Amino acid sequence: MILNIYPYNNGHLMIAPYQHVPSIEELDTVTLTDMMTTAQLCLRVFHQAMQPHGFNMGINQGKVAGAGIAEHVHLHIVPRWNGDTNFMPVLADVKVMPDYLRNTYQQLRQALTALTTGARLDADETR
Repeated sequence: MILNIYPYNNGHLMIAPYQHVPSIEELDTVTLTDMMTTAQLCLRVFHQAMQPHGFNMGINQGKVAGAGIAEHVHLHIVPRWNGDTNFMPVLADVKVMPDYLRNTYQQLRQALTALTTGARLDADETR
């Protein structure tokens, strides 16, 4: 899993398998299952670290579908919050990100470590 360098929203990440293929049709069953299991883990991490109200999840398969890296299939997970849209993208073609990518990474990494090791994560550590 990797954070998107051009995020649609805070926490926008991608699950990119090691298997380098352009389509989920070409992924072996083990890899496809691993992607979905990793997606479940990501949702748990998001809930613990960022408390989103929902998610957009999807695969842009093929250049015409908007795939930035058409030759390597990957799954996008975008956390969403009520009211997270505003006028900036519409009027100014600008996306406002309320946090730095490095801060988001540290926040998610702490929650991931806590979930996978069973460590206790204080609420202040995720902010």
